[in-house]
Amino acid sequence: MKLERMTWYDVDGRIAEGAAIMLPIGSTEQHGPMGRIGTDTICAEAVALAAAEICDAIVAPPLAYTPAPFNTAFPGTVSVSAATFRTLADEVITALLAQGFSGVFVVNGHGANLEPLNLIAGGVAPERLRIRSWWEPAPVNVMRKDLYGAWEGMHATPSEIAITQSLLGPLPANQATEPPERLSAAYLRAHKGDRHGPPVEHRAAFPDGRVGSHSALATPEDGQRLLDVAAKAIALDFAAFEALSQRS
Repeated sequence: MKLERMTWYDVDGRIAEGAAIMLPIGSTEQHGPMGRIGTDTICAEAVALAAAEICDAIVAPPLAYTPAPFNTAFPGTVSVSAATFRTLADEVITALLAQGFSGVFVVNGHGANLEPLNLIAGGVAPERLRIRSWWEPAPVNVMRKDLYGAWEGMHATPSEIAITQSLLGPLPANQATEPPERLSAAYLRAHKGDRHGPPVEHRAAFPDGRVGSHSALATPEDGQRLLDVAAKAIALDFAAFEALSQRS
């Protein structure tokens, strides 16, 4: 259930029952030749909403303006500093807890969000705040590996493109019909968490926006499968977190 579609009477009743709340967080950045600018936010919110249907949760409006400085050389990317994002996310999380929700469960869709979010989590009791990326549960990672192997890559991944296709339909593949350059294990380790270089250098290295990801492998059918698996895993994690938060 979307928070913005509820009345305050509805919310008051759920808070009295000890409800926690999901908070999707994504980004507004390029996702290659066939990926939507809002891919990370679309995926995070879709997984949260599908999980909420399973575990009867409330989903807050998503945060979509987050750090993506390495992609600002591509049109459409809107990046805010890590400090600004951390302040905003911290205030939103604090406000939700102050309203009386037993806990806040972040459903994340963007790697660069994790460092600021983990800094916030360092100052909040673990039974009050949990951060999970939608791809984090083991069943989701197994499916991603089975479907795409090394072609999952790091950015404009076929898994996230597939989820958006399942929701909104596919877009023309454009240059994505050709596979990108494969990433080395050393590159993957060095750039984990979206630690990419300056914008102009990043675009020069990855001119079509993909970072080792063969986006054209995505299909709406696989996107629906990924969404279903992620939603079930996140719903289980949320239910356990909510029970823990109610006991605190």
